[in-house]
Amino acid sequence: MRRVYLPRSLLASAWRRWLIGYAAALGAVTAVSLLIGLVLGEINLANASMLYLLAVMASAVGFGRGPAIFASISAFLIFDWFFVEPIHQFTVSAPDEWVSLLFFLLTATVTGQLAAGQRQRAQEARQREREAVVLYDVVRLLGEGKPDQMLESVAERLRRELQLKAVGIELWQPDGHTTWVSAGDAAALAGLREARASARVLQPGPIRSTNDHAAPGRWVRIVQPTRALPVRRDVHLVPVRLSDKRVGALLLVGDSDEFDASDDRLLSAAAAQIGLAQERARLRQEATEAEILRRTDELRSALLSAVSHDLRTPLATIMASAGSLRQQDIVWTEEERLGFAQAIEEEADHLNHLVGNLLDLSRIEGGSLKPQKSWQALDAVIADTVDRLKLVTCSHRVRVVVPHDITPMWFDPVEIGEVIYNLIENATKYSPPETEILLTATISQREARVMVEDRGPGIPTEAMPHLFDPFYRVIDGRPRPKGLGLGLAIVRGLVEAHDGRVSVENRAGGGARFAFTLPLKEVPAELLPNAKASA
Repeated sequence: MRRVYLPRSLLASAWRRWLIGYAAALGAVTAVSLLIGLVLGEINLANASMLYLLAVMASAVGFGRGPAIFASISAFLIFDWFFVEPIHQFTVSAPDEWVSLLFFLLTATVTGQLAAGQRQRAQEARQREREAVVLYDVVRLLGEGKPDQMLESVAERLRRELQLKAVGIELWQPDGHTTWVSAGDAAALAGLREARASARVLQPGPIRSTNDHAAPGRWVRIVQPTRALPVRRDVHLVPVRLSDKRVGALLLVGDSDEFDASDDRLLSAAAAQIGLAQERARLRQEATEAEILRRTDELRSALLSAVSHDLRTPLATIMASAGSLRQQDIVWTEEERLGFAQAIEEEADHLNHLVGNLLDLSRIEGGSLKPQKSWQALDAVIADTVDRLKLVTCSHRVRVVVPHDITPMWFDPVEIGEVIYNLIENATKYSPPETEILLTATISQREARVMVEDRGPGIPTEAMPHLFDPFYRVIDGRPRPKGLGLGLAIVRGLVEAHDGRVSVENRAGGGARFAFTLPLKEVPAELLPNAKASA
Protein backbone atom coordinates (compact mmCIF):
# COMPACT_ATOMS: atom_id res chain seq x y z
CA MET A 1 0.00 0.00 0.00
CA ARG A 2 1.36 3.42 -0.91
CA ARG A 3 1.66 6.25 1.61
CA VAL A 4 1.21 9.90 0.64
CA TYR A 5 3.19 12.66 2.40
CA LEU A 6 2.50 16.38 2.06
CA PRO A 7 5.64 18.54 1.78
CA ARG A 8 6.67 20.80 4.66
CA SER A 9 8.75 23.18 2.59
CA LEU A 10 5.75 25.24 1.50
CA LEU A 11 4.69 25.73 5.12
CA ALA A 12 8.21 26.77 6.12
CA SER A 13 8.42 29.20 3.22
CA ALA A 14 5.02 30.72 4.05
CA TRP A 15 6.06 31.11 7.69
CA ARG A 16 9.26 32.93 6.67
CA ARG A 17 7.35 35.29 4.36
CA TRP A 18 4.77 35.96 7.12
CA LEU A 19 7.47 36.72 9.71
CA ILE A 20 9.38 39.03 7.37
CA GLY A 21 6.23 40.94 6.40
CA TYR A 22 5.07 41.57 9.95
CA ALA A 23 8.57 42.46 11.10
CA ALA A 24 8.88 44.95 8.24
CA ALA A 25 5.50 46.47 9.14
CA LEU A 26 6.53 46.91 12.77
CA GLY A 27 9.84 48.39 11.67
CA ALA A 28 8.09 50.92 9.43
CA VAL A 29 5.76 51.99 12.24
CA THR A 30 8.71 52.30 14.59
CA ALA A 31 10.60 54.46 12.11
CA VAL A 32 7.62 56.80 11.72
CA SER A 33 7.24 56.96 15.50
CA LEU A 34 10.87 58.01 15.85
CA LEU A 35 10.36 60.65 13.20
CA ILE A 36 7.29 62.02 15.00
CA GLY A 37 9.17 62.01 18.30
CA LEU A 38 11.99 64.07 16.83
CA VAL A 39 9.73 66.70 15.27
CA LEU A 40 6.87 66.62 17.80
CA GLY A 41 7.51 70.14 18.96
CA GLU A 42 7.40 71.48 15.40
CA ILE A 43 4.23 69.85 14.02
CA ASN A 44 0.63 69.80 15.18
CA LEU A 45 -0.21 66.50 16.88
CA ALA A 46 -3.25 65.83 14.69
CA ASN A 47 -1.24 66.24 11.51
CA ALA A 48 1.69 64.14 12.76
CA SER A 49 -0.49 61.04 13.11
CA MET A 50 -1.09 61.04 9.37
CA LEU A 51 2.56 60.14 8.83
CA TYR A 52 1.69 56.61 9.94
CA LEU A 53 -0.30 56.20 6.71
CA LEU A 54 3.01 56.07 4.85
CA ALA A 55 4.09 53.05 6.92
CA VAL A 56 0.69 51.39 6.40
CA MET A 57 0.78 51.92 2.65
CA ALA A 58 4.38 50.72 2.42
CA SER A 59 3.48 47.55 4.33
CA ALA A 60 0.44 46.94 2.11
CA VAL A 61 2.32 47.45 -1.14
CA GLY A 62 5.35 45.47 -0.05
CA PHE A 63 3.83 42.59 1.92
CA GLY A 64 0.06 42.51 1.55
CA ARG A 65 -3.10 42.89 3.58
CA GLY A 66 -2.07 41.21 6.86
CA PRO A 67 1.05 43.30 7.51
CA ALA A 68 -0.91 46.44 6.52
CA ILE A 69 -3.60 45.79 9.15
CA PHE A 70 -0.91 44.93 11.69
CA ALA A 71 0.81 48.23 10.88
CA SER A 72 -2.47 50.12 11.33
CA ILE A 73 -3.14 48.63 14.77
CA SER A 74 0.50 49.03 15.82
CA ALA A 75 0.49 52.68 14.76
CA PHE A 76 -2.76 53.28 16.69
CA LEU A 77 -1.37 51.75 19.89
CA ILE A 78 2.10 53.32 19.64
CA PHE A 79 0.69 56.75 18.88
CA ASP A 80 -1.73 56.52 21.79
CA TRP A 81 1.00 55.25 24.17
CA PHE A 82 3.72 57.75 23.32
CA PHE A 83 2.06 60.88 21.95
CA VAL A 84 -1.49 61.22 23.37
CA GLU A 85 -2.15 62.63 26.85
CA PRO A 86 -1.84 61.02 29.32
CA ILE A 87 1.52 59.68 28.07
CA HIS A 88 2.36 55.95 28.50
CA GLN A 89 -1.28 55.05 29.06
CA PHE A 90 -3.92 53.69 26.71
CA THR A 91 -6.49 56.12 28.02
CA VAL A 92 -7.34 59.49 26.46
CA SER A 93 -8.07 62.58 28.48
CA ALA A 94 -10.11 64.52 25.91
CA PRO A 95 -13.15 62.98 24.17
CA ASP A 96 -12.35 64.70 20.87
CA GLU A 97 -8.99 62.93 20.80
CA TRP A 98 -10.83 59.59 20.94
CA VAL A 99 -12.62 60.62 17.78
CA SER A 100 -9.32 61.58 16.13
CA LEU A 101 -7.67 58.29 17.11
CA LEU A 102 -10.59 56.15 15.94
CA PHE A 103 -10.78 58.12 12.69
CA PHE A 104 -7.04 57.61 12.23
CA LEU A 105 -7.40 53.83 12.83
CA LEU A 106 -10.25 53.62 10.34
CA THR A 107 -8.38 55.66 7.75
CA ALA A 108 -5.20 53.59 8.16
CA THR A 109 -7.10 50.32 7.91
CA VAL A 110 -9.01 51.34 4.78
CA THR A 111 -5.87 52.73 3.17
CA GLY A 112 -3.99 49.52 3.92
CA GLN A 113 -6.82 47.40 2.53
CA LEU A 114 -6.99 49.41 -0.69
CA ALA A 115 -3.24 49.38 -1.21
CA ALA A 116 -3.06 45.64 -0.46
CA GLY A 117 -5.89 44.98 -2.91
CA GLN A 118 -4.12 46.90 -5.64
CA ARG A 119 -0.92 44.96 -4.92
CA GLN A 120 -2.75 41.64 -5.12
CA ARG A 121 -4.45 42.56 -8.39
CA ALA A 122 -1.12 43.68 -9.88
CA GLN A 123 0.48 40.39 -8.85
CA GLU A 124 -2.41 38.40 -10.35
CA ALA A 125 -2.15 40.38 -13.59
CA ARG A 126 1.57 39.66 -13.83
CA GLN A 127 0.95 35.99 -13.13
CA ARG A 128 -1.80 35.76 -15.76
CA GLU A 129 0.40 37.54 -18.29
CA ARG A 130 3.28 35.17 -17.58
CA GLU A 131 1.02 32.12 -17.86
CA ALA A 132 -0.50 33.39 -21.11
CA VAL A 133 2.89 34.12 -22.68
CA VAL A 134 4.39 30.76 -21.70
CA LEU A 135 1.32 28.83 -22.81
CA TYR A 136 1.33 30.69 -26.12
CA ASP A 137 4.96 29.68 -26.60
CA VAL A 138 4.16 26.06 -25.69
CA VAL A 139 1.24 25.90 -28.14
CA ARG A 140 3.31 27.54 -30.89
CA LEU A 141 6.27 25.22 -30.35
CA LEU A 142 3.98 22.17 -30.39
CA GLY A 143 2.86 23.14 -33.90
CA GLU A 144 6.31 23.53 -35.46
CA GLY A 145 8.78 20.94 -36.71
CA LYS A 146 9.02 17.22 -36.08
CA PRO A 147 7.44 15.66 -32.93
CA ASP A 148 10.74 15.10 -31.07
CA GLN A 149 12.00 18.59 -31.94
CA MET A 150 8.72 20.13 -30.76
CA LEU A 151 8.89 18.36 -27.40
CA GLU A 152 12.55 19.29 -26.92
CA SER A 153 11.70 22.95 -27.55
CA VAL A 154 8.84 22.81 -25.04
CA ALA A 155 11.08 21.14 -22.43
CA GLU A 156 13.74 23.82 -22.86
CA ARG A 157 11.14 26.61 -22.68
CA LEU A 158 9.71 25.27 -19.40
CA ARG A 159 13.19 24.72 -17.96
CA ARG A 160 14.22 28.32 -18.62
CA GLU A 161 10.93 29.76 -17.38
CA LEU A 162 10.95 27.85 -14.07
CA GLN A 163 14.75 28.02 -13.69
CA LEU A 164 15.14 24.26 -13.34
CA LYS A 165 18.19 22.07 -13.80
CA ALA A 166 16.48 19.73 -16.27
CA VAL A 167 13.10 18.86 -17.77
CA GLY A 168 12.14 15.52 -19.33
CA ILE A 169 8.99 14.65 -21.28
CA GLU A 170 7.86 11.03 -21.49
CA LEU A 171 4.94 10.02 -23.73
CA TRP A 172 3.42 6.59 -24.24
CA GLN A 173 2.49 5.97 -27.85
CA PRO A 174 -0.57 3.91 -28.91
CA ASP A 175 1.68 1.30 -30.56
CA GLY A 176 3.41 0.54 -27.25
CA HIS A 177 6.75 2.31 -27.57
CA THR A 178 7.75 5.31 -25.44
CA THR A 179 8.90 8.75 -26.59
CA TRP A 180 11.47 10.43 -24.35
CA VAL A 181 12.96 13.87 -24.83
CA SER A 182 14.83 16.05 -22.37
CA ALA A 183 16.56 19.38 -21.92
CA GLY A 184 19.04 20.60 -19.33
CA ASP A 185 22.06 19.44 -17.39
CA ALA A 186 23.27 15.92 -18.23
CA ALA A 187 24.14 15.16 -14.61
CA ALA A 188 20.62 16.09 -13.47
CA LEU A 189 19.09 13.93 -16.22
CA ALA A 190 21.04 10.84 -15.16
CA GLY A 191 18.62 8.31 -13.69
CA LEU A 192 15.69 10.69 -13.99
CA ARG A 193 13.27 8.20 -15.52
CA GLU A 194 14.06 5.62 -12.82
CA ALA A 195 13.52 8.19 -10.05
CA ARG A 196 9.97 9.05 -11.07
CA ALA A 197 8.60 6.35 -8.75
CA SER A 198 9.60 8.44 -5.72
CA ALA A 199 8.96 11.88 -7.21
CA ARG A 200 6.58 14.47 -5.88
CA VAL A 201 3.44 14.40 -8.04
CA LEU A 202 1.25 17.37 -8.90
CA GLN A 203 -2.33 16.35 -8.16
CA PRO A 204 -5.08 18.28 -9.99
CA GLY A 205 -6.91 20.99 -8.08
CA PRO A 206 -10.64 20.85 -7.25
CA ILE A 207 -13.13 21.68 -9.96
CA ARG A 208 -14.73 25.08 -9.39
CA SER A 209 -17.46 27.01 -11.11
CA THR A 210 -16.85 28.47 -14.53
CA ASN A 211 -16.74 32.00 -13.07
CA ASP A 212 -13.66 31.32 -10.93
CA HIS A 213 -10.04 30.99 -11.94
CA ALA A 214 -8.60 27.50 -12.35
CA ALA A 215 -7.72 26.02 -8.97
CA PRO A 216 -4.04 25.12 -8.55
CA GLY A 217 -3.12 21.56 -7.67
CA ARG A 218 -1.04 20.34 -4.76
CA TRP A 219 2.23 18.45 -4.61
CA VAL A 220 2.30 15.07 -2.85
CA ARG A 221 5.08 12.53 -2.50
CA ILE A 222 4.17 8.94 -3.24
CA VAL A 223 6.43 6.47 -1.48
CA GLN A 224 6.54 3.02 -3.02
CA PRO A 225 6.43 -0.10 -0.78
CA THR A 226 9.92 -1.11 -1.87
CA ARG A 227 12.96 1.18 -1.65
CA ALA A 228 15.21 -0.72 -4.01
CA LEU A 229 15.90 2.50 -5.92
CA PRO A 230 17.43 5.60 -4.31
CA VAL A 231 14.98 8.41 -3.49
CA ARG A 232 15.67 11.76 -5.18
CA ARG A 233 14.18 14.75 -3.42
CA ASP A 234 14.68 17.09 -6.38
CA VAL A 235 12.41 15.23 -8.85
CA HIS A 236 8.86 16.43 -9.54
CA LEU A 237 6.31 14.75 -11.80
CA VAL A 238 3.36 16.31 -13.63
CA PRO A 239 1.06 13.73 -15.25
CA VAL A 240 0.17 14.23 -18.91
CA ARG A 241 -3.47 13.23 -19.30
CA LEU A 242 -5.89 12.93 -22.16
CA SER A 243 -9.43 12.93 -20.80
CA ASP A 244 -9.17 10.53 -17.85
CA LYS A 245 -6.31 8.50 -19.31
CA ARG A 246 -2.68 9.13 -18.43
CA VAL A 247 -0.49 9.17 -21.55
CA GLY A 248 2.83 10.41 -20.17
CA ALA A 249 4.56 12.69 -17.67
CA LEU A 250 6.60 15.85 -17.26
CA LEU A 251 9.67 15.22 -15.08
CA LEU A 252 11.23 18.30 -13.46
CA VAL A 253 14.58 18.55 -11.67
CA GLY A 254 15.34 21.56 -9.48
CA ASP A 255 17.20 22.57 -6.34
CA SER A 256 14.02 23.72 -4.59
CA ASP A 257 10.72 21.97 -4.29
CA GLU A 258 8.83 25.24 -4.02
CA PHE A 259 6.28 25.99 -6.74
CA ASP A 260 3.67 28.68 -6.29
CA ALA A 261 0.08 28.49 -7.50
CA SER A 262 0.97 30.18 -10.78
CA ASP A 263 3.69 27.58 -11.48
CA ASP A 264 1.24 24.78 -10.68
CA ARG A 265 -1.36 26.12 -13.08
CA LEU A 266 1.30 26.68 -15.74
CA LEU A 267 2.65 23.13 -15.47
CA SER A 268 -0.83 21.61 -15.49
CA ALA A 269 -1.81 23.62 -18.57
CA ALA A 270 1.45 22.77 -20.36
CA ALA A 271 0.93 19.05 -19.63
CA ALA A 272 -2.63 19.30 -20.97
CA GLN A 273 -1.39 20.97 -24.17
CA ILE A 274 1.24 18.25 -24.65
CA GLY A 275 -1.46 15.60 -24.30
CA LEU A 276 -3.67 17.39 -26.83
CA ALA A 277 -0.73 17.71 -29.23
CA GLN A 278 -0.12 13.97 -29.03
CA GLU A 279 -3.79 13.33 -29.71
CA ARG A 280 -3.73 15.71 -32.69
CA ALA A 281 -0.69 13.91 -34.07
CA ARG A 282 -2.49 10.57 -33.71
CA LEU A 283 -5.63 11.87 -35.40
CA ARG A 284 -3.56 13.46 -38.16
CA GLN A 285 -1.80 10.15 -38.80
CA GLU A 286 -5.11 8.29 -38.88
CA ALA A 287 -6.55 10.88 -41.27
CA THR A 288 -3.50 10.52 -43.53
CA GLU A 289 -3.83 6.76 -43.53
CA ALA A 290 -7.55 7.04 -44.27
CA GLU A 291 -6.82 9.44 -47.14
CA ILE A 292 -4.21 7.05 -48.54
CA LEU A 293 -6.71 4.18 -48.37
CA ARG A 294 -9.37 6.33 -50.03
CA ARG A 295 -7.05 7.34 -52.85
CA THR A 296 -5.88 3.76 -53.22
CA ASP A 297 -9.48 2.60 -53.56
CA GLU A 298 -10.15 5.31 -56.12
CA LEU A 299 -7.01 4.36 -58.03
CA ARG A 300 -7.95 0.70 -57.91
CA SER A 301 -11.47 1.39 -59.16
CA ALA A 302 -10.20 3.61 -61.96
CA LEU A 303 -7.56 1.07 -62.92
CA LEU A 304 -10.11 -1.75 -63.04
CA SER A 305 -12.39 0.40 -65.15
CA ALA A 306 -9.53 1.25 -67.51
CA VAL A 307 -8.39 -2.35 -67.78
CA SER A 308 -11.92 -3.51 -68.48
CA HIS A 309 -12.22 -1.19 -71.48
CA ASP A 310 -9.10 0.59 -72.68
CA LEU A 311 -6.75 -2.38 -72.41
CA ARG A 312 -9.22 -4.97 -73.67
CA THR A 313 -10.04 -2.97 -76.81
CA PRO A 314 -6.54 -3.14 -78.38
CA LEU A 315 -6.20 -6.76 -77.26
CA ALA A 316 -9.47 -7.63 -78.93
CA THR A 317 -8.33 -5.93 -82.15
CA ILE A 318 -4.97 -7.75 -82.08
CA MET A 319 -6.62 -11.11 -81.44
CA ALA A 320 -9.19 -10.56 -84.22
CA SER A 321 -6.57 -9.50 -86.76
CA ALA A 322 -4.22 -12.36 -85.85
CA GLY A 323 -7.09 -14.86 -85.98
CA SER A 324 -8.11 -13.62 -89.42
CA LEU A 325 -4.58 -14.07 -90.74
CA ARG A 326 -4.51 -17.65 -89.49
CA GLN A 327 -7.72 -18.66 -91.24
CA GLN A 328 -6.88 -21.15 -94.00
CA ASP A 329 -10.32 -21.35 -95.59
CA ILE A 330 -10.34 -17.72 -96.67
CA VAL A 331 -8.02 -16.32 -99.28
CA TRP A 332 -6.98 -12.81 -98.22
CA THR A 333 -5.60 -10.33 -100.68
CA GLU A 334 -2.20 -8.81 -100.08
CA GLU A 335 -3.82 -5.48 -99.26
CA GLU A 336 -6.06 -7.13 -96.65
CA ARG A 337 -3.11 -8.94 -95.05
CA LEU A 338 -1.21 -5.66 -94.84
CA GLY A 339 -4.26 -4.06 -93.23
CA PHE A 340 -4.43 -6.78 -90.57
CA ALA A 341 -0.70 -6.47 -89.92
CA GLN A 342 -0.99 -2.68 -89.64
CA ALA A 343 -3.91 -3.00 -87.20
CA ILE A 344 -1.87 -5.41 -85.08
CA GLU A 345 1.11 -3.02 -85.12
CA GLU A 346 -0.97 0.06 -84.27
CA GLU A 347 -2.90 -1.59 -81.43
CA ALA A 348 0.25 -3.22 -80.04
CA ASP A 349 1.94 0.17 -80.04
CA HIS A 350 -1.13 1.65 -78.36
CA LEU A 351 -1.15 -1.15 -75.79
CA ASN A 352 2.58 -0.71 -75.14
CA HIS A 353 2.05 3.00 -74.57
CA LEU A 354 -0.82 2.36 -72.11
CA VAL A 355 1.21 -0.12 -70.11
CA GLY A 356 4.17 2.27 -70.13
CA ASN A 357 1.96 5.01 -68.76
CA LEU A 358 0.76 2.73 -65.95
CA LEU A 359 4.35 1.88 -65.05
CA ASP A 360 5.37 5.56 -65.14
CA LEU A 361 2.45 6.46 -62.88
CA SER A 362 3.38 3.75 -60.39
CA ARG A 363 6.95 5.08 -60.24
CA ILE A 364 5.74 8.65 -59.79
CA GLU A 365 3.25 7.72 -57.06
CA GLY A 366 5.85 5.56 -55.31
CA GLY A 367 8.52 8.25 -55.36
CA SER A 368 11.00 6.01 -57.19
CA LEU A 369 11.22 8.14 -60.34
CA LYS A 370 14.85 9.15 -60.89
CA PRO A 371 15.63 10.71 -64.27
CA GLN A 372 18.79 9.46 -65.98
CA LYS A 373 20.01 12.88 -67.07
CA SER A 374 22.67 13.57 -69.65
CA TRP A 375 23.58 16.33 -72.09
CA GLN A 376 21.06 16.16 -74.93
CA ALA A 377 19.94 18.22 -77.92
CA LEU A 378 16.33 19.27 -77.35
CA ASP A 379 15.58 19.75 -81.05
CA ALA A 380 16.73 16.19 -81.79
CA VAL A 381 14.50 14.75 -79.06
CA ILE A 382 11.53 16.74 -80.40
CA ALA A 383 12.14 15.59 -83.97
CA ASP A 384 12.45 11.93 -82.92
CA THR A 385 9.25 12.10 -80.84
CA VAL A 386 7.24 13.73 -83.64
CA ASP A 387 8.49 11.03 -86.01
CA ARG A 388 7.26 8.29 -83.62
CA LEU A 389 3.84 9.94 -83.57
CA LYS A 390 3.18 9.71 -87.32
CA LEU A 391 0.51 7.06 -86.93
CA VAL A 392 -1.17 9.03 -84.11
CA THR A 393 -1.07 12.39 -85.91
CA CYS A 394 -1.86 11.17 -89.43
CA SER A 395 -5.19 13.03 -89.43
CA HIS A 396 -3.69 16.30 -88.14
CA ARG A 397 -1.11 18.79 -89.33
CA VAL A 398 1.84 19.01 -86.96
CA ARG A 399 4.02 22.10 -87.25
CA VAL A 400 7.27 22.36 -85.31
CA VAL A 401 9.02 25.68 -84.63
CA VAL A 402 12.34 25.13 -82.84
CA PRO A 403 15.45 27.36 -82.95
CA HIS A 404 18.42 25.74 -84.69
CA ASP A 405 21.01 27.15 -82.28
CA ILE A 406 19.80 25.46 -79.09
CA THR A 407 22.73 24.51 -76.87
CA PRO A 408 22.79 21.05 -75.23
CA MET A 409 20.59 20.68 -72.17
CA TRP A 410 20.74 18.47 -69.07
CA PHE A 411 17.71 16.13 -69.02
CA ASP A 412 16.54 12.54 -69.49
CA PRO A 413 15.76 12.15 -73.23
CA VAL A 414 13.40 9.20 -72.70
CA GLU A 415 11.28 10.97 -70.08
CA ILE A 416 11.18 14.34 -71.85
CA GLY A 417 10.35 12.52 -75.08
CA GLU A 418 7.45 10.87 -73.18
CA VAL A 419 6.28 14.31 -72.02
CA ILE A 420 6.19 15.62 -75.59
CA TYR A 421 4.55 12.39 -76.81
CA ASN A 422 1.73 12.66 -74.26
CA LEU A 423 1.09 16.34 -74.92
CA ILE A 424 0.83 15.84 -78.70
CA GLU A 425 -1.28 12.69 -78.29
CA ASN A 426 -3.61 14.58 -75.94
CA ALA A 427 -3.95 17.35 -78.53
CA THR A 428 -4.99 14.84 -81.21
CA LYS A 429 -7.74 13.44 -78.97
CA TYR A 430 -9.41 16.79 -78.30
CA SER A 431 -8.96 18.66 -81.59
CA PRO A 432 -10.89 18.05 -84.83
CA PRO A 433 -9.19 16.25 -87.74
CA GLU A 434 -7.28 18.31 -90.29
CA THR A 435 -6.57 21.02 -87.72
CA GLU A 436 -3.08 22.21 -86.87
CA ILE A 437 -1.08 21.19 -83.81
CA LEU A 438 1.74 23.65 -83.18
CA LEU A 439 4.85 22.74 -81.17
CA THR A 440 7.22 25.57 -80.34
CA ALA A 441 10.35 25.83 -78.20
CA THR A 442 11.87 29.03 -76.82
CA ILE A 443 15.02 29.61 -74.78
CA SER A 444 15.52 32.27 -72.10
CA GLN A 445 18.44 32.91 -69.79
CA ARG A 446 17.28 30.48 -67.11
CA GLU A 447 14.98 27.93 -68.77
CA ALA A 448 13.70 26.36 -71.93
CA ARG A 449 9.96 26.48 -72.65
CA VAL A 450 8.13 23.97 -74.87
CA MET A 451 4.50 24.63 -75.89
CA VAL A 452 1.94 22.40 -77.63
CA GLU A 453 -1.11 24.23 -79.01
CA ASP A 454 -4.23 22.84 -80.65
CA ARG A 455 -7.38 24.20 -82.23
CA GLY A 456 -9.87 22.18 -80.22
CA PRO A 457 -12.80 23.41 -78.12
CA GLY A 458 -10.57 24.43 -75.19
CA ILE A 459 -10.77 23.37 -71.56
CA PRO A 460 -13.76 24.11 -69.29
CA THR A 461 -12.95 26.33 -66.32
CA GLU A 462 -14.18 23.76 -63.78
CA ALA A 463 -11.82 21.14 -65.24
CA MET A 464 -8.64 23.22 -64.82
CA PRO A 465 -7.89 22.24 -61.17
CA HIS A 466 -8.21 18.51 -61.94
CA LEU A 467 -6.61 18.39 -65.35
CA PHE A 468 -3.34 16.80 -64.15
CA ASP A 469 -4.98 14.27 -61.78
CA PRO A 470 -4.60 10.57 -62.66
CA PHE A 471 -7.49 9.01 -64.62
CA TYR A 472 -9.18 12.38 -65.13
CA ARG A 473 -10.56 13.07 -68.59
CA VAL A 474 -12.58 16.02 -69.87
CA ILE A 475 -15.76 14.60 -71.40
CA ASP A 476 -17.93 17.75 -71.58
CA GLY A 477 -20.71 16.02 -73.56
CA ARG A 478 -18.41 14.84 -76.35
CA PRO A 479 -17.65 11.20 -77.28
CA ARG A 480 -15.46 9.44 -74.75
CA PRO A 481 -11.81 9.85 -75.82
CA LYS A 482 -9.47 6.90 -75.97
CA GLY A 483 -6.92 6.39 -73.22
CA LEU A 484 -6.72 5.96 -69.45
CA GLY A 485 -6.51 9.63 -68.51
CA LEU A 486 -2.91 9.24 -67.36
CA GLY A 487 -1.03 11.29 -69.94
CA LEU A 488 -1.20 14.68 -68.24
CA ALA A 489 -0.58 13.23 -64.78
CA ILE A 490 2.58 11.61 -66.11
CA VAL A 491 3.58 14.87 -67.84
CA ARG A 492 3.44 16.72 -64.54
CA GLY A 493 5.33 14.00 -62.67
CA LEU A 494 8.13 13.76 -65.24
CA VAL A 495 8.54 17.54 -65.60
CA GLU A 496 8.59 18.11 -61.82
CA ALA A 497 11.20 15.37 -61.52
CA HIS A 498 13.33 17.61 -63.77
CA ASP A 499 12.64 20.65 -61.50
CA GLY A 500 10.41 22.16 -64.16
CA ARG A 501 6.84 23.50 -64.25
CA VAL A 502 3.71 22.60 -66.22
CA SER A 503 0.96 25.06 -67.14
CA VAL A 504 -2.19 25.13 -69.28
CA GLU A 505 -4.40 27.87 -70.65
CA ASN A 506 -7.02 28.39 -73.33
CA ARG A 507 -5.89 30.04 -76.54
CA ALA A 508 -7.51 33.16 -77.91
CA GLY A 509 -9.78 32.06 -80.73
CA GLY A 510 -10.20 28.49 -79.44
CA GLY A 511 -7.97 25.65 -78.44
CA ALA A 512 -5.68 24.88 -75.52
CA ARG A 513 -2.02 25.64 -74.91
CA PHE A 514 0.05 23.28 -72.75
CA ALA A 515 3.57 24.33 -71.76
CA PHE A 516 6.39 22.94 -69.67
CA THR A 517 9.76 24.36 -68.70
CA LEU A 518 13.18 22.86 -68.10
CA PRO A 519 15.90 24.66 -66.13
CA LEU A 520 19.15 25.45 -67.93
CA LYS A 521 22.59 24.56 -66.65
CA GLU A 522 25.98 25.82 -67.71
CA VAL A 523 27.11 23.77 -70.68
CA PRO A 524 30.65 22.35 -70.61
CA ALA A 525 32.95 24.12 -73.05
CA GLU A 526 33.66 20.97 -75.05
CA LEU A 527 29.93 20.59 -75.88
CA LEU A 528 29.44 24.08 -77.27
CA PRO A 529 29.06 24.33 -81.09
CA ASN A 530 31.88 26.90 -81.48
CA ALA A 531 34.22 24.63 -79.50
CA LYS A 532 33.50 21.74 -81.88
CA ALA A 533 34.05 23.95 -84.91
CA SER A 534 37.39 25.24 -83.66
CA ALA A 535 38.49 21.72 -82.83
